[in-house]
Amino acid sequence: MGFGGDGEGGDGGDGSGSDDGDGSGSDDGNGGSDDGGPDTIVFGQPGAQTGSFDFLQPGVSQAADAAVRHINEAGGPLGAELELVRRDTAVDPQEARTVTTQLVENDDAAAIVGLFSSEINPLWDFLQDLQTPVVTPWPGSTFLDTRGGDKGTPDDVSDDEWVWRTVVGDTVHTGGSAVYALEEGFETLGIINGNTEGERSYVDGFLSVYEENGGTVAERVEVELGSSSYQSALSRLFDAEFDAFLVSMPQESAITALSDWSDGGYGRQPILSDTLAQQAVIDQVGSDLHGAWAASPGRSGPSYDTFESIYLEEGDAEINGWTPPSWDAVQVTALAIERAGEATPEAIQRNLGPVSRGEGTTVSTFAEGKEALANGEEITYEGAATPVDFTEHGNVFGSVTISTAEEGGFVETTEVPAEDVREYVAEGEY
Repeated sequence: MGFGGDGEGGDGGDGSGSDDGDGSGSDDGNGGSDDGGPDTIVFGQPGAQTGSFDFLQPGVSQAADAAVRHINEAGGPLGAELELVRRDTAVDPQEARTVTTQLVENDDAAAIVGLFSSEINPLWDFLQDLQTPVVTPWPGSTFLDTRGGDKGTPDDVSDDEWVWRTVVGDTVHTGGSAVYALEEGFETLGIINGNTEGERSYVDGFLSVYEENGGTVAERVEVELGSSSYQSALSRLFDAEFDAFLVSMPQESAITALSDWSDGGYGRQPILSDTLAQQAVIDQVGSDLHGAWAASPGRSGPSYDTFESIYLEEGDAEINGWTPPSWDAVQVTALAIERAGEATPEAIQRNLGPVSRGEGTTVSTFAEGKEALANGEEITYEGAATPVDFTEHGNVFGSVTISTAEEGGFVETTEVPAEDVREYVAEGEY
């Protein structure tokens, strides 16, 4: 999924941060540094600075800006200054196509470090034709389970699919939620979900594990987003008998639906999609929501503590499930450039696998990786969100955090380890 903010990217005090305007601050990459390389290397970040998921963008932006500052302080990829150009898509596929084209053709972006499921899926053929690596912290879509990456042949780009994600897919963290639901004894489920790709994908990922392990769906209702009332949909849903119900909707629509649920006194156990684990949801729905839980990508990457210390120096945006993957996306892409020795899209594509899944020296930051590569060592980047051990389809595995709604907010109550979820995911899909 993916998400907003005020559109202002920090520059870390050294001119290394994002350009949120028209990209006019970017160099065309043709100038030379002392060693003949580019003076500036640009990453493009399509973002949700407006739209349904804008409340999650500040943390993602701050993580990317912190990564850029760290990379530049370490000397930059190939000695160049890394620049991040951020443009708003409002998570609209057509706007995303326009923005991505602008980032590549006007801003000379060597890589894209954004895009959501609901943008990637309908733009798949366009992104393949673009042949610029998309390394994104957002998409959970099961569509990407068997699409993307380098197919395990980094030297041969003919079979590549140019999309990589540094966040665990819906099959992983919804699988964790499904495992938890079954462990808690909820064997029959009702479902209400929005009619967009991200919301459907979340449910499909949940059900792929839930039903295969004995769970039953009693009723599923799909609704238009943005409605002023969901009472009729809830009435249809709760005519069925079930133990718990899954809600997969953007925040604003979910608050409306859950408020209607509370007012109607329907009861039963709510299970929420990942983006709904927000204080605002509890504040507006009320105490009836206490005890509801949501599963989200865990924060158990090997270098999480390193990320957090650098991130907190950048600003005060709240960390969410997509914040550490944003840091990882920028770090691993910069390391791919450093290993490649050039900043072309194809060179990045060829090196994303080798710097993340090899047997080389373990590194947790660009600074460590740059030093190791300079010493002639191979490296393997271990990230803040996950180990970033990219599969052949450009996917990652990580733990799943279960957070429960209480009076003071959502509290992390348990963690489903990555290995417990992975057994439910067909290895052929990864």
